[in-house]
Amino acid sequence: MNTEQPAPKTIDEYIAGFPSEVQAILQTLRATIRAAAPDATETINYQMPTFTLHGNLVHFAAFKQHIGFYPTPNGIEKFQQALSPYKSAKGSVQFPLDQPIPYDLVSEIVKFRVAENLAKAAAKRKRK
Repeated sequence: MNTEQPAPKTIDEYIAGFPSEVQAILQTLRATIRAAAPDATETINYQMPTFTLHGNLVHFAAFKQHIGFYPTPNGIEKFQQALSPYKSAKGSVQFPLDQPIPYDLVSEIVKFRVAENLAKAAAKRKRK
């Protein structure tokens, strides 16, 4: 991403700041997330593309050598075994740009996060 430009205000602006081969990956990742979470809202949080649905759902970002995917610690923990080939931390995973992105796995994780956020929202409504 060109750091001399102002921070992007939309996901389209964010993606446009990368070389075409990275843009293609980001667009596919965005479409994968959108398909798994059709009711989610797109925004930019923490200067990263973000999908929200009753709170943050997932974030993603492009870096020089990898795509960062941020499905919260619960998303990483639930899919720990499937994510084991990738470098990960408490709430993030890195997909190297020189390897295929596991879009099917991303979709599964997003669907898990949708169910998790919807359950939390329903529980909140019950308490009121």
